[in-house]
Amino acid sequence: MGSRPDVQAIIDNLLTAVLVVDAELQVLFANTAAEQLLPLSKRRLQAMPLNLAEEEISLDMARIKHCINTEQGFTDSEVQLMIDGDPRWVEISVTPLPSSLASPEAEQTRALIELRLIDQQKKISQELQQRTQQQAARELVRGLAHEIKNPLGGLRGAAQLLERELPREELKEFTQLIIAQADRLRNLVDRLLGPQRPGQRQITNLHSVLEQVRRLVAMEIPPGIGLERDYDPSIPDFEMDPEQLQQALLNIVRNATEALGDRGHIQIRTRTAFQVMLQGHRYRLAAEIRIIDDGPGIPDALRDTLFYPMVTGRDGGTGLGLSIAQDLIHQHQGRIETQSRPGRTEFIIYLPLRR
Repeated sequence: MGSRPDVQAIIDNLLTAVLVVDAELQVLFANTAAEQLLPLSKRRLQAMPLNLAEEEISLDMARIKHCINTEQGFTDSEVQLMIDGDPRWVEISVTPLPSSLASPEAEQTRALIELRLIDQQKKISQELQQRTQQQAARELVRGLAHEIKNPLGGLRGAAQLLERELPREELKEFTQLIIAQADRLRNLVDRLLGPQRPGQRQITNLHSVLEQVRRLVAMEIPPGIGLERDYDPSIPDFEMDPEQLQQALLNIVRNATEALGDRGHIQIRTRTAFQVMLQGHRYRLAAEIRIIDDGPGIPDALRDTLFYPMVTGRDGGTGLGLSIAQDLIHQHQGRIETQSRPGRTEFIIYLPLRR
């Protein structure tokens, strides 16, 4: 009996969230880490069954009941848990507790549920994978773009020479068409190749850049789309190329407006973030920019390749806007990530302020 308080104290000091549930998923025990993760008090947790809906957790809760009935545990290394509207990634281990281990008076098997946050590991893994895959895709596209650009110059030059030799003025309509289409393709290729010059850096206010973006978008969007700003004035000025950063943010906001169609709401929000890992370096302070829309969400088929060149979910889209935005943000040593579900999509940009 004397050892039980010590065991309780040990479990309460674990960083892993621990729950014990019965066959009906009624919570019988929760440690302090579980309170902080979910976040609910022990009293609240123990007064309710753990009936999380599909939109709150990506794990089928029937698996926990099956674990109790068959006394066979399992581990799921990537489970998305919605907490206060924000997605969190956890590893879940479920272990059956026979009645003899659960407590002397227990008459049925229970389950011990352990939840370990893996948000940071997943973000680092996703960032590395995204950067590697996106770089490979971009190199492939750039190589292709160069191969297209070379004959385009010859095609345009030949059309110009031919135009000088044509005997009748009305025939020049056809050479002008060739030249116009060659120019259009050259502009597309230039966009594929991305920014060709290093940025001109200067100390600039982030919100002045965002206001330029907001004004440009406000002139383009339909009247049914609302555009709101929520700025943190404490973010200090920092070194940036204002033109390149404006282009990156403009591409992202325009992408949100296109996803909404004729009606919806977009919010541009800024905050400071602390202890952020960006491209392998830890920064004590970073600027966090969130562009949030209430559209249909990113289709599942596009989520893993969203920032690849030529990938688009919109008819008539080139698929270059987000790819160029990611390149420009990377040039600022920053990071861009997304969170999306129907009714809420967020593009989150982190830019370093202080090491």
